[in-house]
Amino acid sequence: MEIRSSSLDVALTLILVISTLVLVMRLWQDVVIASAATLMMLSIAGLFLSMGRKIQRLDASVVSRERTIRVNLEEISTGMARKYDSTVDHVNGVIQELSKRMYR
Repeated sequence: MEIRSSSLDVALTLILVISTLVLVMRLWQDVVIASAATLMMLSIAGLFLSMGRKIQRLDASVVSRERTIRVNLEEISTGMARKYDSTVDHVNGVIQELSKRMYR
């Protein structure tokens, strides 16, 4: 899945660079403007690729943290259920003991 999304980003970057080169061909009389436009488009393309990778890393981090939180919540839920059951058993024992004392 990552290869497909990366290839799309690379393809869009190539289209951006090619369109910039076509634009620069029209402005070729001034070398400074042509080179500045080319460098600007290359840097924008690199920025887009970099931002895409960072977003993918952030997405993976969020998924990992969500998984960790889910596991921790399940452990806490299990622990609380055990404590609840032991408390209920203890209260039932006390109630049975008190009811035995009352009937004597």
